[in-house]
Amino acid sequence: MNYAVASRGDSISDALVEQIIRSLNEFGLTENKEEPEIVISVGGDGTLLQAFHDYSHRLEETAFVGVHTGHLGFYADWIPDEVENLIIHIAKTPFQVVEYPLLEVVVRYADGSTPRRYLALNEATVKNSQGSSLVCNVEIKGETFETFRGDGLCISTPSGSTAYNKALGGAILHPSLASLQISEMASINNRVYRTIGSPLVLPQHHTCLLKLIQNDDVQVTIDHHTINHQEIASIQCRVAEEQIRFARFRPFPFWKRVKESFISE
Repeated sequence: MNYAVASRGDSISDALVEQIIRSLNEFGLTENKEEPEIVISVGGDGTLLQAFHDYSHRLEETAFVGVHTGHLGFYADWIPDEVENLIIHIAKTPFQVVEYPLLEVVVRYADGSTPRRYLALNEATVKNSQGSSLVCNVEIKGETFETFRGDGLCISTPSGSTAYNKALGGAILHPSLASLQISEMASINNRVYRTIGSPLVLPQHHTCLLKLIQNDDVQVTIDHHTINHQEIASIQCRVAEEQIRFARFRPFPFWKRVKESFISE
């Protein structure tokens, strides 16, 4: 089996990476950064997010597993003391594949240039890059739902609902629900502008379209990648056809993960 290892880059993570590579090679596995069947992320959730984007072109062939070397990582099942057991599992045990929904984001431009398509594991956020308010029409299933004015909008996946979305007061969604969630950032509500004021959860077959009214520079952030776009006409969000595949070698229920991340000491 081909594998690749991604590191956060600190001394603890790098030492674990060396141990993992040495041990897996001794078991007869092959390090292949171009076409891995499994990617081992060593660090935090940011490390796994980067690994996801590095291999987003081969999601059907690649599964991910995380080792956290700092605070508890939401996507990481393993701790450094368990690395030897993880290595044996990878080398000797067929893993179960658990799939999580992803977010598809398509940015279209006012000048008719080629749209850009992105995938997000956690979320996409849309703000005005000049620090002023974002003003846009929000369409759901082709019908105008509201005119939004405020700091911005966060569109999250179910697994990403525990990240920025949660900080905005959004609900935590189980990843078995193929859906997306729209949460507001400091919306303005007065006699001119009126928004729903609550997070919206859309099912898989619904599409959200943000049509920019004030066509200023817009900052679109896909997970931890920020892109400044000019002359955007619209931003389309929906549940992607692709999914991320996680390699599970033991049960780790989602709600247990939530509890350990936010409640248990």
